[in-house]
Amino acid sequence: MTEQRSRRRLKSSQIDDRLSDLPDSVLSHILSFLSTQESVATAILGRRWRYLWSYVPNLDFDCVNQEIIYRVLLQHKVHTLTAFRLHYETRCSAYQLETWITFAVARNVRKLDLCLKDHVSSRQIALPRCLFTCETLVDLTLDSCGVVPLSGAVRLPRLKKLDLWYLDYETHESLPRLISGCPVLEELSIIFYGDIVYCNVSSPTIKGFFLKFTSEYCGGPDRLEINTPALEYIEINDYFLNIKIKCGVLTSLVEANITLHNDGQLCFQSLRKCLDSLCNVKYLTLDLSRCVEIIDSVPSPWTTSFRNLTQLELIADCCFLPKFLEIADNLEILIFTEQRYDEEEIEGWKETPQRKVPRCLSSHLRIIKLLDIKGNKHDFEFIRYLLRNAQVLEMMEIAYAESLTLEEKVNILEKISRFQRGSKKCEVAFVDVKSLDS
Repeated sequence: MTEQRSRRRLKSSQIDDRLSDLPDSVLSHILSFLSTQESVATAILGRRWRYLWSYVPNLDFDCVNQEIIYRVLLQHKVHTLTAFRLHYETRCSAYQLETWITFAVARNVRKLDLCLKDHVSSRQIALPRCLFTCETLVDLTLDSCGVVPLSGAVRLPRLKKLDLWYLDYETHESLPRLISGCPVLEELSIIFYGDIVYCNVSSPTIKGFFLKFTSEYCGGPDRLEINTPALEYIEINDYFLNIKIKCGVLTSLVEANITLHNDGQLCFQSLRKCLDSLCNVKYLTLDLSRCVEIIDSVPSPWTTSFRNLTQLELIADCCFLPKFLEIADNLEILIFTEQRYDEEEIEGWKETPQRKVPRCLSSHLRIIKLLDIKGNKHDFEFIRYLLRNAQVLEMMEIAYAESLTLEEKVNILEKISRFQRGSKKCEVAFVDVKSLDS
């Protein structure tokens, strides 16, 4: 036993010696993968480690008390910060906020992530003006941490990624003014929290745009204008959509992810305006599961046409499915989840005799994935419709709802297996939802 212990000690000391042989720059790089609290804790390992943490180019504070933050800032010796992350959960004064941001800006920070979790105390604090003229910033995240001012210079020549979450704006001009000061901005993410009448997002360089309107406190702007000709990806999560949308040409758009929530004011015209602006998209994820009331008002056919769309992931009432297929002539992959939040059985999803079979079904649709199939009457009806009319279909994958028993699954399998298939190459696979995640 004694011999085993001595061997372990020898092995441990050899590992320590290997670490000691590494240069300070390598050890500092290793410490940069730790939080600042963990990095500072390595000071107890020995004399050489005592101040090594102070040369780490990253600072990462997560729910650390104010005294520790100030002590670390006073002892930190690096003149150029790669990243400064501060998530603070107690009340914060304007002086504290300015001190922290000024420290980071003075050290030429490249990535700044600031989150003040106390919404109430941070809402009226104006963000320091030095933040908006930091010429080294490449990545900036501001979460619940003050008011974006209207006045003062905005010059962020290297900023490529900007996240603005739960902020207040001095006026509706504050946001477009901030964006205009970012000449190479590529990714923009906005979560609206406070009241703002007009939102204008205009940039010739933005390629990715995420926009969310929260429902907890307010609805966001009444008018939204998007002018981003280089946009390749857009994601909108909207609880209301009772706003007027004006969108410029999006010829570069490749992918869109849209989730709409109906508060009783959403009508088809609002939905159409939103989708019209996305007509050039190739990959579309559309969640209308909370918009049951407007499905019946959607005309067939639409005037909109998604000629470039090759992949559609749709979460909606199944009555909406054929209406959308009519405007997606070149669709190749369909992923569909039939979901209604009112949980009512749909009375007779039926193929009407006068309805023309969508062109995508007869010539392009190769793969169909149907998720959360419960074996309701209307499930069988729209599956029968798809199998019979999809002339070039290669694979239909049907994922059972998790709540089904083995007997119910077998019943679904037997029933669907007997359906007529329009494509001789079509294979039908039955899987559990869990197997899709693996």
